[in-house]
Amino acid sequence: MLYIMKIILGFAVLLLGFPIGDLLARYTSEELDAWRGLFKILILISMGGAIIGLILKNDFLLFSSLFINIVTSRSLKKQNVKKRIKKPSKH
Repeated sequence: MLYIMKIILGFAVLLLGFPIGDLLARYTSEELDAWRGLFKILILISMGGAIIGLILKNDFLLFSSLFINIVTSRSLKKQNVKKRIKKPSKH
C-alpha cells in the first residue's frame, strides 16, 4: 500500500510539471532563447536518467528525471508556439 501511494504521489508531482513549464515559458523568454541548445541537451540527459532509473528500479531518479524533462520540454514547446503565432501589427 505504501508503494502505491509513492507512485500516485510521483504521478501527481509529474502532472504539476505541465503548468510549471508553461509558467517558466511565460516569464523567462529571453533565457529560453539564449540557452535553447543547452535546454535540449538537458532534455536528453534527463531522458537518460529516467531510463537508468527505470532499469535500476530507482523511483526517485525516475520521477525527478521525468519532472525535469516535462518542465524543460514544455517550456521550450510553449516558447516555439509563441514565436510562430505573432500578433498582426496595427497600421
